[in-house]
Amino acid sequence: MKKSINTKAVALKYKAYEDMAPKVVAKGKGEIARKIIEKAKKFDIPIFQNEELADMLLNVEIGEEVPPKMYEAVVEVFIWLYKLEEKAELSR
Repeated sequence: MKKSINTKAVALKYKAYEDMAPKVVAKGKGEIARKIIEKAKKFDIPIFQNEELADMLLNVEIGEEVPPKMYEAVVEVFIWLYKLEEKAELSR
């Protein structure tokens, strides 16, 4: 991880059958972003890196759902996460 002021992070939450769309639960740049990343690592939460997506999601308020125009981009994250979980299951 770069130790620069350009570090960005956005945390999403989504519960199938409960949420209509993923929600932004944390976001920030610089030191705040580093703390978000640090917390994710502490709890073994996978980290998806996509600067363009992070830039778009930084414009969504905390607690707000991801707007429909961003669904396609966010689906990439969930596909990646699904494959990651599937791979982990196969290695057990």
